[in-house]
Amino acid sequence: PDEDDEGAKGDLVPADEDEADEDEEGDEGDLAGRFLRLEREQDVELRALPPFGAPVAHVYRPLQYAWRPHRRFVRRYLRTPKRVLFLGMNPGPFGMAQTGVPFGEVWHVREWLRVTGAVTKPPGEHPKRPVLGLSCRRAEVS
Repeated sequence: PDEDDEGAKGDLVPADEDEADEDEEGDEGDLAGRFLRLEREQDVELRALPPFGAPVAHVYRPLQYAWRPHRRFVRRYLRTPKRVLFLGMNPGPFGMAQTGVPFGEVWHVREWLRVTGAVTKPPGEHPKRPVLGLSCRRAEVS
């Protein structure tokens, strides 16, 4: 049902009330809510940094335009404290840039993790690296 929702470009906080309620429920008490709140706080700090200059022409911020699937991933898989070590290559244009899920290659996020959610277009999208969200057919090769 969320696939048809459209948020404003670049909005980090979900626009519809159901998602806002879901983020707030147990915000102080549940681990996922605290984690999501910390991510939003870090995003505010990152937005305050000066913009990149040349040669950087395109910057993707998936926690803004792919917030819905990211939030669903965190809420589904961060329910209890865990001892985790993430190992991986740097995120590519067909992983988290499409899904909002760290190290989240599209097929695995959609089919194996069963994460859903609308992804909007990022501002300043690179013409050769379009964001298609969970409908992207290309795979991350790294």
